[in-house]
Amino acid sequence: MITKTLDDNTISFVAEDSDDLLTIRRLIKGGDKIIGETTRVIKQEKEYSRPDKGERIKIRLAIEVEKISLDDVLDRIRVGGIITESNNDAVPHGSHHSFVIKIEQPFNLEKKKWTSVERKLARAKDHGDTFLLVAIDTGDCGIGRLKGTHLHLLPNMYSGSSGKRYKSNFKIEKFFDDVTKALSTIIQKDDVLLIFGPGETRKKFGNFISKTSLGQKIQVKIIDGVDSGGEDGIHIFTKSESMKEIMSDSKLGKVSYIIDQVMFLANKTSKKFSMGLEETQKANEFGAIESLVFSEKVIQDFDEQKVMDFLNDVETKGGKIYSVDSTTDVGLRVSGLGGIISLLRFPVTG
Repeated sequence: MITKTLDDNTISFVAEDSDDLLTIRRLIKGGDKIIGETTRVIKQEKEYSRPDKGERIKIRLAIEVEKISLDDVLDRIRVGGIITESNNDAVPHGSHHSFVIKIEQPFNLEKKKWTSVERKLARAKDHGDTFLLVAIDTGDCGIGRLKGTHLHLLPNMYSGSSGKRYKSNFKIEKFFDDVTKALSTIIQKDDVLLIFGPGETRKKFGNFISKTSLGQKIQVKIIDGVDSGGEDGIHIFTKSESMKEIMSDSKLGKVSYIIDQVMFLANKTSKKFSMGLEETQKANEFGAIESLVFSEKVIQDFDEQKVMDFLNDVETKGGKIYSVDSTTDVGLRVSGLGGIISLLRFPVTG
């Protein structure tokens, strides 16, 4: 997330991924002011224009926030409110407008007073290393980008090695070259490339890409223990022991550890964990939460604003908060446990 403090009351934001949007949703409250560029239909007043026809134009305006809703499926936040400022005379002050916040869209957020937790959330976030995942076999290859706990998959690539017509003229190097070109379209600075899959293909591809200009720009690691290629191989890796070892310091590794600890404590009938919103709220009343993981399920099942206020309160009391989504196995596991779990500093009974 890219942020810049403009003055004591105003901070500029640009969300870089869905996790940033969730952080921004936690920041926006009723009575705040959103300033940015949006579009609005302006009715035509020409002599022969249709009375119901308007022109959609780009304007810059400010709205005082009344309603906020997160659409995690479409990766956007819809903010509704009253227009207080506009750079177009045809847009009346006092009318209502919906402002949509999306990834890579800049806007300013103005508050009468920022709390310490809000300022902490508003700091530019570094999600740590981002990983390019390659699950490759002679027949197909899956490619994914893992940032934080969000996994973005590219379409599977196929080598054409299967079938009698390809047996005599198939060259694996041509397939490796195609995969390398696909990777070059999504590569970013400081990415770490993890290559895995069945047989010796992963090692051959690792040797191939290390000799290319792309391979010399990024760190490349060959991973053992994942014997599937394609999209299935990507998903198997994200819940494997290999992932936990290689990425123990990453956000996904930390969340996986928290989930494993919760399940371990549940089997021991310990009281040093919580599952579900009600249990977790009770634990927070005592300031007991050390680490909390939540998925979109808890936002869908309960009042959105109350959930956001609750998360902010947990952070105020020193708890560490992690969000997950359904793109990875950890997100699905948290959703299956009620959408929210936590590890506690001390047991809470009663």
